Amino acid sequence: MLKIYNTLTRKIEDFKPINPSASSGQAVGIYTCGPTVYREVHIGNFRTYIGADILRRVLIYNGHRVVHIRNITDVGHMRNIGTDRKQIDPIIEEAIKMGKTPTQIAEHFTKIFLEDEKKLNILPATVYPKASGNIKEMIEIIKILIKKGFAYQVDGTVYFEVKKFKNYGKLSGNTLDKMDNLLKAVRVSLETDKKDSIDFALWKKAGKDRLVSWNSPWGEGFPGWHIECSAMGIKYLGDTFDIHTGGEDLIFPHHEDEIAQSEAATGRKFANYWVHGGYLLVSEEKMSRSKGNVYTISDLEDKGFDPLSFRYLTLTVHYKAKMHFTFDACKAAQTALNHLREIASTYPAPKIGCAEYEEKFLEAINDDLNIPQALSIVWELVKSDYPNSAKAETLFKFDKVLGLDLENAKDYIKKEDEKIPENIQKLVEEREELRKKKRYHLADQIRHKIKKLGYDIQDNDDGSTTIKKIN
Repeated sequence: MLKIYNTLTRKIEDFKPINPSASSGQAVGIYTCGPTVYREVHIGNFRTYIGADILRRVLIYNGHRVVHIRNITDVGHMRNIGTDRKQIDPIIEEAIKMGKTPTQIAEHFTKIFLEDEKKLNILPATVYPKASGNIKEMIEIIKILIKKGFAYQVDGTVYFEVKKFKNYGKLSGNTLDKMDNLLKAVRVSLETDKKDSIDFALWKKAGKDRLVSWNSPWGEGFPGWHIECSAMGIKYLGDTFDIHTGGEDLIFPHHEDEIAQSEAATGRKFANYWVHGGYLLVSEEKMSRSKGNVYTISDLEDKGFDPLSFRYLTLTVHYKAKMHFTFDACKAAQTALNHLREIASTYPAPKIGCAEYEEKFLEAINDDLNIPQALSIVWELVKSDYPNSAKAETLFKFDKVLGLDLENAKDYIKKEDEKIPENIQKLVEEREELRKKKRYHLADQIRHKIKKLGYDIQDNDDGSTTIKKIN
């Protein structure tokens, strides 16, 4: 039985689905908070999405059918910028900067996000609902909250009255008795018309310069950040569903507010299990564009990394632990993955399997998704004395969880061989040796030789080398 850490109860629990039998035709429902599509999604977010993908794969491995919802936030929520706390919608901001419409910006970056998911071998969501396509559902929930006395309207903006929901804080621990000062610090805001500074917006009045807005019972406006996930979660998975996932940075206030507004509206528990992934850190700091330490999948590719090497790297760290990203670590992951591919590429047709290792693997993945332990079992398997046909059967079975596309290892090896010829590789290695000895003049001569043979060589800041064929 799968055991998983539930943020809601702060303990590891046996996973008990709402619909216990896969044969009943009912599925385990998972909701994952998706990206706001106004720029490329960075690898910190993708670490979270890979974690949700692993959870889904483990559930399938255990015999469950899964419906996975991952929303697309194409309606920008307001954020504070600058010392004067000016509020701006990031999608609209990007649209103005690029001379495009907000819809064009959202569509462009949604396409890139889906392409990056594919490169990381993340299983496509069952549905990718867009916030812009579910405004009606959000308005209906807000109307219910007003009718029940949990929300109020002030001059076209609707607020959720936090203190009316007595269970507020059950996910994050920021309960009503201690949240006043905390929320004032977190929600520094220009809004002065709220009953209480801790209340949050469900619907916001559109200003005259707002490029995208919708009609509502309260006038022209747009949804607050939190309401969209409640509306889409309930629409696609029901009032109560099995699992809600996201990064630990979303626990408060986003997920706390989701619970409050959803349960106030339906009178039912929103999600049974809340599964949160740890931060991805760069140089001991959380990834942040203001610090210049944000990397995307295209950044990794530009440095010569296969996106699946980043997936492999995430598998080496438990999903709840903080992950420290370095290019050296990514390079090591790339080396390990390529070695695993080389081994898998030599295997004959799969046959029989290795029950001993399959039992160990199942125990590891069901122990709160202990994928680092599962990965070590993979290496034990390939180094074992079992016949290669049996190892192939078990390895490819394991890869249904790991998602490293090992069944196509031969294709990867072939592409790599075609990409960089052996003579070019030898020249690159020779050049590296000369550079280590500080014989730069001779190293440059080899570089020119490589270029004449049709390849360009680039020395990266992290010490790695990128080789590209000149078109």
